[in-house]
Amino acid sequence: MTLLNAKEITLDEVHRLLGFQRQYLASFTPSLSLESLSEFEQQEILQIRDDFDNYLIEGKVLEGMVKALTIFPLLRLAGFYRSPLKISLEENIAPVNIVDEDTNITGRLDILAVNKSILTSNNIPFWILIVEAKNSDIAPSAGLAQLLTYAYKSLDRQASVWGLCTNGQLYQFVYIQRQERPIYQLLPFLNLMEPEPFEILQVFKAICKLQQN
Repeated sequence: MTLLNAKEITLDEVHRLLGFQRQYLASFTPSLSLESLSEFEQQEILQIRDDFDNYLIEGKVLEGMVKALTIFPLLRLAGFYRSPLKISLEENIAPVNIVDEDTNITGRLDILAVNKSILTSNNIPFWILIVEAKNSDIAPSAGLAQLLTYAYKSLDRQASVWGLCTNGQLYQFVYIQRQERPIYQLLPFLNLMEPEPFEILQVFKAICKLQQN
């Protein structure tokens, strides 16, 4: 049997082994309903941007600091820390067994947000958002194959899940759906270093709110 680690899997292998098909979406609507931010929220995300920029101008920001400076504060602002939602870190995924290829894929996802009040099969909480983070000098797309691999098993239990690949500066949200062949839809890149990077927090909030309805 061939053993693969999700960190080493390629997007071509994800398409071939897991059957994923790619689509592109030009806008976050109508998938999400983006609401205006309060003055406080606008100031908070600008502060997140400035804090990250202070590290970025000194050179590469490592993955751990990317999470600490950007992802965790954004998740907090968006409401992901509030019950019944729950954040897990560095969680092992159940092995993905590809019978026809005699292949097992293992891995450990970076950040997972779940809703503990919604249980799927085997009493597993509903997955809301999977986040794959990279160092600031690595393109977010480098984490897409990992993200899709981690999401694949959740589609056995639920119809869809949101994902995010980011290096702290660039954010690419992905909407992953169970179909006869699973589909992932790539949303436009968002940039934290913009003068008004408010849409990033709007998307986080919309995903959080959507999964609580």
